[in-house]
Amino acid sequence: MAVLWIALPVTLLLATGFVVAFIISARKGQFDDTETPPLRMLLDDEPAPKRPDTQPNASNKATAGGDE
Repeated sequence: MAVLWIALPVTLLLATGFVVAFIISARKGQFDDTETPPLRMLLDDEPAPKRPDTQPNASNKATAGGDE
């Protein structure tokens, strides 16, 4: 029975905190658009810009004829 004297105020504080957090987020517009975010993943991304071709270094080239 003594646990109720601790559990009840803690529960009321948590519930009050969640209600206050909900009210603040609703006033800031967090819940205004509930349709677009799930659909945003279906949109195509912009293609990445192509990198310019890099020339291989002379030291990386293999000789075709072997040791000459």
